[in-house]
Amino acid sequence: MSAESEGSRQRLQKVLSAAGLFSRRRAEMLMQEGRIRINGELATEMGVRVDPDVDVVSVDGKVVPLKTSALYIMLNKPRGVLSTMADEQGRPDLSAYVAQIGERVVNVGRLDADTTGLLLMTNDGDLVHRLSHPSFEVTKVYTATVRGDVDQKVLAKLSAGVELDDGVTAADKVKLVGQPRGSTSIVEIVLHSGKNRIIRRMMEAVGHPVIDLHRKALGGLHLGGLKPGTWRELSTLEVKDLLTIAHRKDFPAKESTDEREE
Repeated sequence: MSAESEGSRQRLQKVLSAAGLFSRRRAEMLMQEGRIRINGELATEMGVRVDPDVDVVSVDGKVVPLKTSALYIMLNKPRGVLSTMADEQGRPDLSAYVAQIGERVVNVGRLDADTTGLLLMTNDGDLVHRLSHPSFEVTKVYTATVRGDVDQKVLAKLSAGVELDDGVTAADKVKLVGQPRGSTSIVEIVLHSGKNRIIRRMMEAVGHPVIDLHRKALGGLHLGGLKPGTWRELSTLEVKDLLTIAHRKDFPAKESTDEREE
């Protein structure tokens, strides 16, 4: 191990304490109880060292955030805002929110300009890579206001799978919200696909074009009462859940393809 790499490694107890997670004494107790793992391996040696920027540490199966400079933001993206940091045509984009946040963060995935709701932003490059990788599938929950009277037959079609140009896609869960009103219905759709404009295409295929689309949940994150155009930092518990989901499998180090979502 080089002097440089050795210099970036610190005692696990110190790292957990610096991250505000546990006191050094508490960390030692957790290690003795066999509740801490480093990169999947039990941590039992009191002098073990870790690199907060590289190593993955979990406590009771939950990955803990060690990067003290990492920032994790939930934005309720309003209609008309592009999921990009700059637009050549001068249309509203995410740069205004980055200015408010005061740190250089980027969006994880995208929402179409006309789609509102939960958009994750962070300066954690590894997390961006993992969540944006084509092979990564995270559950998303949408509410879609669509044209027409959606009945149980339509819901069954969405659950069974809809034939699209790029293959068959099925909703993980789907239900009608309330009763159809006049010429519109509201449908809640849960799915893990990150294909381009997938919900709009699915609903078009079953004869109920989308009028309005909103993403209210991503993985274990929920918008709750966050108002459109506002943002907040994730809680420590939310970050733990997010990191645990993101590290459930390994990905190649090469740059991933950023697919456009809804």
